[in-house]
Amino acid sequence: GVGQSPMDVCMCQGVLPAHADPRGLLSAGQLLRWMDAAACLAAEKHAGVSCVTVSMDDIQFEEAARVGQIITIKAKVNRAFRTSMEVGIKVTVQDVLTNVEKTVSVAYATYVAKPVGAGKVELEPVKLLSAEDHLEHSLAIERRRIRLGYFQVFQNLMQESNKEDSFEEEDAVATELTHVQSIELVLPPHANHHGNTFGGQIMAWMETVANISASRLCRSYPVLKSVNMFKFWGPSFVGDRLIFNAIVNNTFQNSVEVGVRVEAYDCEEWIKDQPRHINSAFLIFSAVNDKGELVPFPRVKP
Repeated sequence: GVGQSPMDVCMCQGVLPAHADPRGLLSAGQLLRWMDAAACLAAEKHAGVSCVTVSMDDIQFEEAARVGQIITIKAKVNRAFRTSMEVGIKVTVQDVLTNVEKTVSVAYATYVAKPVGAGKVELEPVKLLSAEDHLEHSLAIERRRIRLGYFQVFQNLMQESNKEDSFEEEDAVATELTHVQSIELVLPPHANHHGNTFGGQIMAWMETVANISASRLCRSYPVLKSVNMFKFWGPSFVGDRLIFNAIVNNTFQNSVEVGVRVEAYDCEEWIKDQPRHINSAFLIFSAVNDKGELVPFPRVKP
C-alpha cells in the first residue's frame, strides 16, 4: 500500500459465512490463521528464507467482525535479532456500507529463520523509515526480554502455588467437568509450505477446544478476548496425531481462563505412548447474552 515499507505485508479478506461462528461473527480461529499467514509472509520477506512460528503473544481482541465486512491484516518486522525476529500484527475491520474502520486485534509474533543446509541464517537489521518504526524497534527488545523471562517466572509461580487450598464455596462447578480433549490428524492441507503443521491451524484448533471448555460454564457462546501466549515448543508434521487438552483454570466476574496443552505423536510414538509437548496457551473468554450483556461465570472448584 501507499506509504508502506517494502518489508510490510498487507492482506485483505472478505468475511464469508464459512469463516463465521454460529452468531455470524468471524471465528477467532479463522482470524488466527490469517494473522499467522500474514506475519509469516512479512518474516520471510525480510529474511529471504523460510521461517517458522516460535510464539504469538499479547493478543488482544477489541472488536468483532461480521459476515460481509472486510478484514485488513498488516504485518511488519519490528526488529531482527540474530536468527529470529519480532513481527507486529494489526487487524482492522471495515464495513463496506458505512466505510467505518475499527481495530479488531493487535499482536506480536516471533519467527525464526530456518537454517539453509548446515549453516545458520544471520538476519539483516531492519531499515527504520519512520518515528513509529524507531519506537517499535526500541520496544521490541523489551518485549523479547519479557518473553525470555516468562518461562522462568511461570515455573517459579508454579512452585510457590503447588499446594492445595481449602475450598468451601457451595454450588461451585468442578473443573473436571470443563475438561475437553480433541484429537486431530495432520493432513497435507494443514501443512504450510515448509511441510510443518501450519502454526495458524494449530492455534485455530486450540481456540476451538478452549471455546468448548468455556462453553460448559455458560449458556451462551464464549467470545475470545485475549491470549496470554501461543508458545511453540517444537514442530509437528503431516501424519502426526495432535492431542488437545483444555480445562478451565479459574473464573472471574465476567471472564474465564482456559488452559490448553497440545501434544504430538508420530506413528511410532503413538504406539509407545511417547508424546511430544509442542504447544501451550492460556485463553481468556467472556460471554454475552442475546441483548449483548455480559454473562457472569459460576465459580469453579479445582
